Amino acid sequence: MGERALERARDIDGRVQQGKAGSLAGVVMATKDILAMKDQPLTCGSHILNNYKSPFDATLIERLEAEDAIIIGKTNMDEFAMGSSTENSHFGAVKNPLDTSRVPGGSSGGSAVAVAADMALAAIGTDTGGSIRQPAAFCGVVGLKPTYGRVSRYGLVAYASSFDQAGPITRTVEDAALVLETIAGVDPHDSTSAPIDVPRFSSEVNQDVQGLRIGLPKEYFAEGLAPDMRSSLKQAIELLDRAGAKIMEVSLPHTEYAIATYYVLVTAEASSNLARYDGARYGFRSENPASLDEMYIQSRTQGFGEEVKRRIMLGTYVLSAGYYDAYYRKAQKVRTLIRRDFDEVFKTCDCLLTPTAPTTAFKLGDKLDNPLTMYLADIYTVSVNLAGLPAISVPCGKDSSGLPVGLQLIGKPFDESMVIRIGDFVEKQIADQQNAPA
Repeated sequence: MGERALERARDIDGRVQQGKAGSLAGVVMATKDILAMKDQPLTCGSHILNNYKSPFDATLIERLEAEDAIIIGKTNMDEFAMGSSTENSHFGAVKNPLDTSRVPGGSSGGSAVAVAADMALAAIGTDTGGSIRQPAAFCGVVGLKPTYGRVSRYGLVAYASSFDQAGPITRTVEDAALVLETIAGVDPHDSTSAPIDVPRFSSEVNQDVQGLRIGLPKEYFAEGLAPDMRSSLKQAIELLDRAGAKIMEVSLPHTEYAIATYYVLVTAEASSNLARYDGARYGFRSENPASLDEMYIQSRTQGFGEEVKRRIMLGTYVLSAGYYDAYYRKAQKVRTLIRRDFDEVFKTCDCLLTPTAPTTAFKLGDKLDNPLTMYLADIYTVSVNLAGLPAISVPCGKDSSGLPVGLQLIGKPFDESMVIRIGDFVEKQIADQQNAPA
């Protein structure tokens, strides 16, 4: 979007000189190619939308541009946001700029890379089960997933409508807070957006953590967490303890069911949402079908990638007669139990601290042949989406290979302020520690 960006920059220069510029004047941004921008491609990383252009702007895009942000381009992603490595795109895999033999995480891998590689000051990602936080962790940047309903989903192409939420990927926690201030708030176009006042999130930076109660869910620190990750997290926890935060062990007993519950529910919603891509109204259509049924079948067969087909089939299965009660209804009940676990621990805690992912960035191709191991990469993030909570991933060190480790902070519903406050403190304390003379 080079010409469009330069034209906007010239207009914004004029407003700066007049003292009328917005709060994000001149901030260069990118956005995941799942958000609508008028007259721009909207592919969702899929062949089925290869030549599609959006006729309107997403509310989030309108709000960014109203504050004079400059969006320079769309970023690559796992097809329809289905993936944890950004290897499932029709346009090819995204590589981690810190080590190009490794994945950047997913599904918002392109947005995380744009920030980590200094292509943009900030980028927008979307998070259905960890797709902002996990790539932020793998690329050594900050990723903030707001509470479900905090940011309008109007113009965000649906994967799983009761899970999806857009949010910022940035270099610093303060930058994430500034972007969230702009994009948050109720929207008459989105009935699921919450009519709740938007705080000044950026006022939470440079605050202390004295007396704050931070819970460590024991289920998140069990087997499966890489030793390097555990060591980095321990250092961050010790910093918070020395600063006067009250660290306590807590339990989220239904955590072991989170992955299974998540993949039953999101695939069911995907099966429903992706039914609209049928070759009839927009996007890709197979050539010379013999009949209407053949057009539907061939358009979807040729247009969707393997992972998307896998999830559609899973979702259709769990919604089918005879299996609905055994899978979908049961998963909805477990989702309620998971949310109640969080309600219970938040009676005694202000925030929870966990790993963002069980490992640092893995090699390209390592998990493509085994979808289950790929799904398990989301083990620490999906519960947040099941419960609709806010969470942030902040870099907190490196492993023995020099790859970044992400620390996740989880807050109460609509308490992004708390995760921003603690995240900013951790970020600055770790930076001070790294910059201290030997």
